[in-house]
Amino acid sequence: MNKKYKVVILGGGTAGWMTAAALIKLLPSETHQVTLIESADIGTVGVGEATIPHLRYFNKRLGIDETSFLSATHATFKLGIEFVNWSRVGESYIHPFSDYGSSYEGVDFHQLWLAHSKNQNAADLSRYSLAVKMAEANRFAYPSADFSDIRSEYSYAYHIDASAYAKFLREFSEPLGVERIEGKVDRLGIHPGSGDIQALYVNGQRVDADLVIDCSGFRSLILGGALKVEYDDWSHWLPCDSAWAVPSTSNDKLKPYTRAIARTAGWQWEIPLQHRAGNGMVYSSAFISPDEACDELLANLHSEVLAEPKTLRFVTGKRKQTWANNCVAIGLSSGFLEPLESTSIYLIQAAIMKLLELFPSRGHETLLRDEFNRSMNLEMERIRDFLILHYCATEREDSEFWRYVKNMSLPTDLVERIRLYKATGHVLHYDTGLFLKPSWVAVYTGQNIIPSRLDPQSQLLDAGKTQAWLSGLSQQIDSLVSSCGSHEQALKELAGGSDTARFSLYGREIA
Repeated sequence: MNKKYKVVILGGGTAGWMTAAALIKLLPSETHQVTLIESADIGTVGVGEATIPHLRYFNKRLGIDETSFLSATHATFKLGIEFVNWSRVGESYIHPFSDYGSSYEGVDFHQLWLAHSKNQNAADLSRYSLAVKMAEANRFAYPSADFSDIRSEYSYAYHIDASAYAKFLREFSEPLGVERIEGKVDRLGIHPGSGDIQALYVNGQRVDADLVIDCSGFRSLILGGALKVEYDDWSHWLPCDSAWAVPSTSNDKLKPYTRAIARTAGWQWEIPLQHRAGNGMVYSSAFISPDEACDELLANLHSEVLAEPKTLRFVTGKRKQTWANNCVAIGLSSGFLEPLESTSIYLIQAAIMKLLELFPSRGHETLLRDEFNRSMNLEMERIRDFLILHYCATEREDSEFWRYVKNMSLPTDLVERIRLYKATGHVLHYDTGLFLKPSWVAVYTGQNIIPSRLDPQSQLLDAGKTQAWLSGLSQQIDSLVSSCGSHEQALKELAGGSDTARFSLYGREIA
């Protein structure tokens, strides 16, 4: 009888337990064994607790009940991210999980809007996003599964307590068969010829492995340490290298969106949870001292601090290979991109799902490994470029930090994307990549990048008819927002287990 294929995960936290939960649920238990090694003495890093809609699909794939998940993680709903002071001090915009309007007579909505806004015949772009207007009104409603309904054109995510999510997934995974071993790895058993990790030794116990998954965080004990995979440093484009994090009491009104507020040498996050608020400051130590950054964070909190601020240091970038030998790094051990667009948990999820797609089986590992690395490198690079856009598209010159990011050299692909949009309003389409056209339009427009040329097709449309259509769309959005209940009401209905809440959750497909 064939032995089971042994997967050993080093490290718990969000990355480790998401990986364990997915593998034990989605691989056949008859042929695969999943073991997770972690030490209670080693803390986890919780830089941010905001997510993007993809986490809903991950939970649904695992069969996780949304109501139980929301309760266990003290979650609130999230419709997007508000960016404050990024282009100019005093200006703000929301990057929603939605499109703006819809195409009209074959013309992209943003092109139509640009043509009419040139003549001052269109409202602000945010007027045409149901998600933005719900967020601004602190309201929430579940998307519709009817694609002819405007309520199908947005999605939602969550703000969660990441530590509670890891605990929730541990409780989900262990009954399914994940073996957890408490302790620290003493040494590794490495094959002298291939360099593969054959075993991990924990408190003298040998744990055999066919595949090792490194979820050891910034330390990257196996991929970066034992296997010495080099690191691509991206700090010349994303110079923030430090963060402070501090919890505070929950505000009276729970906003259904994250806030990212640009400060002197970085940015502050505000994340509303049911039981508290998550706050932090991501900053560049080259432009501000740690004490100054902490003071700036504490001076701008809106509620009472619940604990002493914690600090961490990081280098933005990624390992040159995410999968080397028989080790796959998932989470911070593979690289780090600041949580400006809430992509940290998404990158964990993306790596897990790509690994499942390309899972090894004692053969063809080289082909699978190469494709995994190609895919994850592309994913990281394209998210990196989108994050850089927020910085380089600033008009601010009020501090040394903002002068630097405004004038720094950029990756070639990003330069070409920005040039194309400035010239034509055309958003270059990725075949693969997280952020689609509406996201790029949100940041371009929110940070005052306006194309110099109007789309020729938009100028062929009847101005009166398109203006009436735009006005009607805006009025329809206002009416729908007015009919929505408050964010707090939606959470209370879930907590009470009302029939209405359950129907909304399970009576529709995830949009």
